[in-house]
Amino acid sequence: MRNVPIAEFKDHISELIAAAEAGDEIVITRHGKAAARLGPVVDWEERRSRAVGAAERLKRMRDKMRRERRTISLEEITLWKNAGRK
Repeated sequence: MRNVPIAEFKDHISELIAAAEAGDEIVITRHGKAAARLGPVVDWEERRSRAVGAAERLKRMRDKMRRERRTISLEEITLWKNAGRK
């Protein structure tokens, strides 16, 4: 998140909007206090669709494990969650 005074915002509006489109969040300040926030437009339908898909995959995994009478540990879940993170 980046704080930008109104005067700077007016002088660099195109660049700041491009930064917001790229995912940055800009807080516009007046006399050092936050007045407005500029950020990317969130596609809520896409996010909802991805969340529903993830939930469906989890349900299928759960059902498969139940059929196989398998259990998993909290440690395994943590390893899966952190897979690919650095």
